[in-house]
Amino acid sequence: MNKAVFLDRDGVINRRRSDYVKSLDELEIFPSVQEGISKLRKSGFLVIVITNQSVINRGIINLEKLNEIHSKIQKKLREKDTKIDKFYFCPHRPDEKCDCRKPKSGLIIQAINDFSINPSESWMIGDSLTDIQAGENAGCNTLLVKEQDAFEKIVDAIQSSNNEGQTSK
Repeated sequence: MNKAVFLDRDGVINRRRSDYVKSLDELEIFPSVQEGISKLRKSGFLVIVITNQSVINRGIINLEKLNEIHSKIQKKLREKDTKIDKFYFCPHRPDEKCDCRKPKSGLIIQAINDFSINPSESWMIGDSLTDIQAGENAGCNTLLVKEQDAFEKIVDAIQSSNNEGQTSK
C-alpha cells in the first residue's frame, strides 16, 4: 500500500484570501512549497490536495477557472521536477450537506481507494480544525499549520516522525 500526504490548498500551498482565490492573479503560492513537495515525494509519499472550493456552487468561479488555478500550481511545481498527484475538491456550499466537504472525510476516503493508500502511514495537513477533523475521520495522522508558508516545518515534522517510527494522531 502507498502512503500519502494530503494537503489543504488555501493556507497551506497558497496564501488564503478572505474573498477566495478567484483568478490566477490572486494565486500566491508560498515559496517553500516547491522544495517541500519535492522532499515529500522523494521520501516516498504521494502528495494529494484535498480542498473545499464552495466558490464553484456559489457561482463565484466556474470549474474551468478552478482547473486553471490548479494547473498554475502544477506548473510552478514542475519547475522543481515535482508535482501533486491529484487534486480532489468539494464544490458544495456548507448548507448542501454533502459527504465530501471537510470536516467529513469523503474526499480523503476516495483518494485512499483510488491510490491504495494506507491511512495510518499517511498525513492530513491543514490550517483549520475542519482539515484536521477530516484527516482524523479517515484514520490519518494530522498536522495543524498555524502560520503561512510553513512547508519546511511540515516536512521536518513528517520526516522526523517517520524516522522515529512513531506517528501522532
